[in-house]
Amino acid sequence: MQFFETFKNELINTAIVLVVLLIIRSLIHFAITKIGHTSGINDARIRLIRRYITVTLFLIAILIESFIFGAQVHDLAVVFSSVFAVIGIALFAIWSILSNITSGIIMFFNFPYKVGDKIEIHDKDFPIKAIIEDIRAFQIHLRLDNGNLVTYPNNLMLQKAVTLIQKDAIDETVDDGVDAI
Repeated sequence: MQFFETFKNELINTAIVLVVLLIIRSLIHFAITKIGHTSGINDARIRLIRRYITVTLFLIAILIESFIFGAQVHDLAVVFSSVFAVIGIALFAIWSILSNITSGIIMFFNFPYKVGDKIEIHDKDFPIKAIIEDIRAFQIHLRLDNGNLVTYPNNLMLQKAVTLIQKDAIDETVDDGVDAI
C-alpha cells in the first residue's frame, strides 16, 4: 500500500500515457491496414510495418515513463548517448541490414509492383526477368522462368531500374478462390 500512496500521481500519469499510446497505436494500425489493402499489399507486409510501429511506440513509452518517474534530461542524455554509440558502432558494421529494412518500409508505402507481377530488373551485371513471389523485410523473392528462386535485396530494388513486364494472374485466381469459399 505504501508504494501506491507514494507513487499515486506517477501511476495515474502512466495509465494516461498508456491509454493515449494504445489509442494512437490503434489509429496508426488501422491507417496502415487501410493503406495496405487499398494498395493491394499482402497481409505479411502489413503486419511487419505494424510491428515496426508498435516497437517505436514502445520505445517512446519507455522514454515518457522515465520522465514521469523523475529521470532528469542530463541523466537520459548520458544513457542514450552511450546506447547510441554502441548501437551506432554495431550498425555501422551491418549498415546494409538497416538499408534493407528502411527500403522495405519505403517499399510498403510507395512501390508500384505487387506479388505476382512479372518484372525485369535492369542490372548490367545480373539482369533478371522474374515473377515477384514474396516481398519481405530484407529482400524480395523472385521466381525465374527456369524455376530458380532469387532473393534480391530491397535496397538494390530501389536503386535499379525495374520494368513491369506483365501482371500475373495470381491475384485474380486468389480473388476468385476467396469468393468461391
